[in-house]
Amino acid sequence: MRHCGTKSLETERLVLRRYVAEDAPVMYANWANDPEVCRYMTWSPHESVDVSRGIIEQWVRDYENPSNYNWALELKETGKAIGSCSVVRIDESIDELELGWCMGRQWWGKGLMPEAARAILAFLFDEVGANRISAKHDVDNPKSGRVMQKIGMTFEGVRRQGFRGANGVRDTACYAILACDYRVNPQDPA
Repeated sequence: MRHCGTKSLETERLVLRRYVAEDAPVMYANWANDPEVCRYMTWSPHESVDVSRGIIEQWVRDYENPSNYNWALELKETGKAIGSCSVVRIDESIDELELGWCMGRQWWGKGLMPEAARAILAFLFDEVGANRISAKHDVDNPKSGRVMQKIGMTFEGVRRQGFRGANGVRDTACYAILACDYRVNPQDPA
């Protein structure tokens, strides 16, 4: 792959950009402190804005690594971050990148996450040269699976007791899309 780091991307309603230190209060308020948002994540709700600040400070340092991909999803209408999407795992042996995402509850069901994820797929396939992009979700969180379906990913099965989330060891539904499938119909809203 041709790793080039987190580059700014734009969609109709969103700017996907690098985090900055000033995002900490917004991250905390909009999604990181919400137990419902964190319910299916690998991390627990942040106890304070200082926790969010510390995480963002690390993420900003991580941008020095060209294989780091971590976007704040900024709503154009408000100029504020409403969620996050990042590459959470890389397997160079098969040119695979795994995506993970979360978004504040008040923006759920508006098509914003599929919109962001489609832009990220295009970037990762076309610029980075990924062969395979995968994602997974807790089996009790089918809405995340619906996002995966909407961006053209194929369900590959359930990995029993496949990850440790905030709620313990959980089954995970696995999805992926290959570069060859993406190139056949890159704008497929599925």
